[in-house]
Amino acid sequence: MPVPDTRPDPGALRDFLRLAGRDAWGKRVNDLGLRASRATFAGRAAQRRHAAELILARMTDATALARAGAPERRVLGFARAVSQLADTLPAGPRTRLTAMVREGLSGEATLIPLFHLVRTAAIARSRGFAVRFDGLLDGTPHDLLIEQGGASAEIACNVVSAEEGRPLHRGAWFGLMDAIHPGLQTWLAAHPGRYLLKMTLPEGVQDMAQLASLQNRILAMLAEEKRQDSSADAVLKLDPLVLAGAQASLPNVLRQQFGPDAHLAVTGDPASGSVFVMAARAGRENEIAQAVAARLATQAAVRLSGRRPGILASFVEDLERHEWRALRETLALEGAVRRFLTDPVAQRVVAVTATSRAELFGLPAPDAEPSGDLRYRNAAHPAAKNPALAPAIESSV
Repeated sequence: MPVPDTRPDPGALRDFLRLAGRDAWGKRVNDLGLRASRATFAGRAAQRRHAAELILARMTDATALARAGAPERRVLGFARAVSQLADTLPAGPRTRLTAMVREGLSGEATLIPLFHLVRTAAIARSRGFAVRFDGLLDGTPHDLLIEQGGASAEIACNVVSAEEGRPLHRGAWFGLMDAIHPGLQTWLAAHPGRYLLKMTLPEGVQDMAQLASLQNRILAMLAEEKRQDSSADAVLKLDPLVLAGAQASLPNVLRQQFGPDAHLAVTGDPASGSVFVMAARAGRENEIAQAVAARLATQAAVRLSGRRPGILASFVEDLERHEWRALRETLALEGAVRRFLTDPVAQRVVAVTATSRAELFGLPAPDAEPSGDLRYRNAAHPAAKNPALAPAIESSV
């Protein structure tokens, strides 16, 4: 395991929070607590997006710390790795690291990029490499320099959001669900039953005006008791919900029926046992793998010097577990990365690695890649067959 899953260390947590700053940390915890406590789709999304920060906030309680499970110990391990790294740095680089911590605690940012950096370094060490934090120490475009057996390579860590490959953004979907939920509950209470509203949005949803228009159309359709409403930008169809199995397995059944690209939401009325399911798809498939490849192209051009073999360590963020499995099992991610590696801009790249939150938090297979990361070697690079670099660049698939 790249970051040891050891007994939680309250001292290391205090050291990390000292880097964050008492006032900044307190303000962040209060803000996230308010957002995550709301019984809304956006509130649940905030819980997932800021899971690492919320875990650290809980672990400041001694009782919670003593009961920490595997994901909590992972996050505490990353916090410890950051604070230990800070202790080894001179003043200037330590200031850079502190800035990274505080940047991860502002706005919609998260600590994931920072934890991805220290985890990538830990993986390299576990494979026998000496690791130097060039980005912090010298301000280089690449983050890490790894060395073993007389060979060295630069590593540039990057985080790419799956939202960049979604025609219908998950954030937009959550916004729509929260806006429509009160009216939908009122309607469902007056119309007991089991319903399925299927939505096809050819061009996805691009702005708030489209969201508001779609919300009004759905509510008007229900109020007028219409079964269908079609236009160039949205096709809405209301049918009875006919699914086998218990309601407890409804999310899994829906996912199997509508596939990994669909956005799903379930509204229930406990008093009547009624259920209203909404399923939305854009007019084209998600292109998350292509978004990852596009980010690789921009990173290769500006983050790697070309003086040494380069490794692009990608973290794919804002993914559901089923999406990450689909990217791996269908080989969509592998195909997109290998096409990138044939492009002239990839001449500096000896390998690409890819991970997600599943690996970061130590989830079991099949949600996570058992080896800890996916690796794709660029066979055309002059250093591709260097045995000293093999543990870092040898393809895992």
